Amino acid sequence: MRYVRVKWEHDFEDDPVVYLSELGEDGYELRKVQIYRDGRTEWADETRETETVGLSEIAFPSNEEISSSPGFCARDISREEFERFWREAKS
Repeated sequence: MRYVRVKWEHDFEDDPVVYLSELGEDGYELRKVQIYRDGRTEWADETRETETVGLSEIAFPSNEEISSSPGFCARDISREEFERFWREAKS
């Protein structure tokens, strides 16, 4: 498993500013947490998606590829860090 945090710097009030993803060995998302500017969180997994949060249908790009786009910064995180945000988002 791999865990990634992507920060998106933008001025859109209704879009997330942080994405946290759990990736399988094939690079596809298994679970995702979205964090909004106002502190609100949303989550998705293989059994639950909503109109505003869902798993990507393509393999996750490398951190370097994501970070090369203006406004985006991606880095690996620990499983423990991901799990902490996952629990908070689901509560």
